Amino acid sequence: MSNNFENYLNKFNEGEWLAAVEKLLPAIHEVDRNAVQIWFRFYPLGLFRYLAAAEDREKTIQKLALQGDFELKNQIDSSHKFLYGHRFWKETKAEIEHYAADFAADGAALDQVFGEIAAAVAKKAGAHQNLTLAIAAVGLMTLNQVGLDALKNAAGAVTPAKGLLGGAPDDIVAERQRDDSQGIFGFLKTVDKKFTVTWDETKANAKFPLINDEELATAAARDQSQKWREKDERCWEGVIPVECRSAACGTCWVGILGGQEKLAGVQKRERRQMKVYGYNQPADETPFLRLACQAKAHGNVSLVIAPWNGVFGRKIYGVDELELEPVTTSAKKLRETIGSVLKDSN
Repeated sequence: MSNNFENYLNKFNEGEWLAAVEKLLPAIHEVDRNAVQIWFRFYPLGLFRYLAAAEDREKTIQKLALQGDFELKNQIDSSHKFLYGHRFWKETKAEIEHYAADFAADGAALDQVFGEIAAAVAKKAGAHQNLTLAIAAVGLMTLNQVGLDALKNAAGAVTPAKGLLGGAPDDIVAERQRDDSQGIFGFLKTVDKKFTVTWDETKANAKFPLINDEELATAAARDQSQKWREKDERCWEGVIPVECRSAACGTCWVGILGGQEKLAGVQKRERRQMKVYGYNQPADETPFLRLACQAKAHGNVSLVIAPWNGVFGRKIYGVDELELEPVTTSAKKLRETIGSVLKDSN
């Protein structure tokens, strides 16, 4: 049975949640400013509610071509580990549970509730509120999608960061802006410049090299240091999931934590397809959501890989059907072809 706080959160649609997050962005430390916006796109409320209302859930999942782990209930404690604020998850979870038990202000603004919980967490953790606002917002959306009982039953475990994210907030921001040195002749146009892409800031060596002006997915494919497909069946080549190289499947969408200004601007096809998939890419020239097969880098980039992919823009956000059909057909045929080749090779 839902309590008053759950009923309150359920009143708001996805647009209202995103508006509340956007309103608070100036008050969120830069270390988590992109991360919290990416997280809300990785776990969209619209998709969750659409699946919850489906008469035949499994059939709907197939129609939307969903692959990977798209449900928060399976990753209550881990979905947000790419946020700096993840280290305050135990305190955040406890404060949300306490807040839900005593909640009575049904007319409160959503961003106000974010702030009240963030302030309480900051006080308990001995941290500045600008570091707890993002995880407070994430925690509340998690509650909204999984329910209070599931949130309470979660362990509240925190994954220690062993990589870049283990540092101080300002140091992390500064490191994201830094590029690899190109040597004393790096200023010459004839020098083949090489940069580094960090694909998981919580790990020490989660990186791969990139040649100047190369697509992220192409660079990732050269790294064969691990058996990527054993970790994620969507990873046909490198660590970034990919099925095509023409923006026709949407599998390779990633969030850019740092270095988005070092990526080439979004071209018409990528922007259109991101709407088709339902990934809610911002209208900026170099937004924080990209298709890795289209995004060319000319500097170091830090990113987070989406744990799932699908095509749900028309069903949930009203993208024109004429845009959608060629994409789903292309992606479906591609999967069938790859599957057939693998079957024959075995």
